[in-house]
Amino acid sequence: MADPTQRRDYQPPQQQLQQKGQEAVDSFKSFLHEKAPSTSQVIALVTLFPVGAFLLFLAGLALTGSVLGLAVTAPLFVIFSPVIVPAALTIGLAVTGFLASGAFGITGLSAFSWIVTRRAREMARDVGQKTKEAGQEVSGKAREATRATTT
Repeated sequence: MADPTQRRDYQPPQQQLQQKGQEAVDSFKSFLHEKAPSTSQVIALVTLFPVGAFLLFLAGLALTGSVLGLAVTAPLFVIFSPVIVPAALTIGLAVTGFLASGAFGITGLSAFSWIVTRRAREMARDVGQKTKEAGQEVSGKAREATRATTT
């Protein structure tokens, strides 16, 4: 059997790997040149990347502060829970009562407003009809008066 290293087209594995890597790099470079970002996209990236990084930093800072605050206050909640829980329930029920009262009040006012608007429309329609009837009645009396004076 012939030794594969003796063939003319034989390349050592390192050289094959290097050649494939170079082909991949060349392919990627040609792709970049075909799909190069526009100037506005580059400016947007340069502008938004620091903003995003800063916001991510602030999110991490807020998370750290929340965890530390919870670690400090958790024992206090356990110690004062006989006072805090009833107080929180009382405040929650009071807020719920005020919100329900406001919702019922707004509902009542809107119903009252709807009734008043409907009655006003009915009255306007009735006033128009009554005005027409009154005009016909006055016209009829005027005709009778002119007939009475002419006869």
